[in-house]
Parts: sequence; C-alpha cells; structure tokens
Amino acid sequence: MTEFVGRLVLFLGITLGLFAAVHTAKADDQTAPIEITIKDHRFSPSEVHVKAGTPTFLEIANQDREPEEFEMRQLAIEKVIPAGGKGKVRLRPLGPGRYTFIGEYHEDTAQGAVVSE
Repeated sequence: MTEFVGRLVLFLGITLGLFAAVHTAKADDQTAPIEITIKDHRFSPSEVHVKAGTPTFLEIANQDREPEEFEMRQLAIEKVIPAGGKGKVRLRPLGPGRYTFIGEYHEDTAQGAVVSE
C-alpha cells in the first residue's frame, strides 16, 4: 500500500507540474493590449512597435465627439470606434515591416503605423 501511495503522489506531482508549465506558456503568449487614443482626429501614439510573429491586440479609445473608423488597408482591418467609446482590434502575427493605419473619416490628420520588428 505504501508503494501505491508513493507512486500516486509522484504521478500527481508530475501531472500538476506539467499543467503549471502549459498554463504559464499560454499566459506568456497573451500580452497586454497596446492602447491608442483618438483625440482631435489624431492617433496617440501615432506609431506603435510590436514583436514580429506574435499576435497583438490594439485597444483604441475615441475621445472625440464623433465616431472614427480605424482602418489598416494592408491587413484588411476596419473597425468603427464610437464617439467616447473603445474598440479592440486583433492583429495576427505580422512579419517584419511597417503597417500603416488611418482614421478613415479624417484621413488628413488621423494617421499612424504599426512597426513589427
């Protein structure tokens, strides 16, 4: 019986260790969203940097009194951000490069880029 208990404890220890390792790896893959603000029809920051090959989330807060459409034409992303509201955009893992974005309703001032390195 003592041998059985010892093996059971060993089995449970290994199982819990593997579970903890897998859980930690998943948690590391999920980075905090990058916050971007729209104010006076401009993005701040207007340039953000992301790690190449890693999925990323952008959280866009619109402080203007009008809605704005966040658009990344290179990636076929469009998201209307309501006035005074927020929106979340998921970026797939990107290769190295510069990916521009605009506020489609105010293209002359609302411009920025995601730089993947």
